[in-house]
Amino acid sequence: MRPSKAILTALALTAGMGSAPHALSDLDPETFNVSYRKTVFTVLGGNFGPMLSMIKGEIPWDDDKFESLANDLATVAELDIARAFPSPDDPGKTRARPAIWENMDDFLLKLDALRTESAKLAEVAGSGDKAAIMAQFRATGETCGNCHDDYKSKDYL
Repeated sequence: MRPSKAILTALALTAGMGSAPHALSDLDPETFNVSYRKTVFTVLGGNFGPMLSMIKGEIPWDDDKFESLANDLATVAELDIARAFPSPDDPGKTRARPAIWENMDDFLLKLDALRTESAKLAEVAGSGDKAAIMAQFRATGETCGNCHDDYKSKDYL
């Protein structure tokens, strides 16, 4: 006998409520900004990495998966990551260089470039034109590198 939809929904809601305190545990005002930006950048990398692996031939090329990853990358790039850099006074354990706060306008321009190029990647990803996809992937990756070069330390500060 299969459980009813109502029972499955109730179980899912109960499990969700049980995990909510853990999910909200990072909302400590002392650590939230660092946690938020690490999470966003991890999700960006989590979408970018598999696309790079496909381009390098390290994993099989999959048009649908590449398009899905590109769409997710563009969506995540639209998040307001700048709000996670409110003050240089206590940046926390981070790879963010102090130069971000000293050059916030430039940082925001680089963030806008990521948004623009990742949106273009999402557009071209479904085209089936592998040369265009690779060219736009490279352009998108350059926006990441430009920001990393200026604003990301290799070690935690």
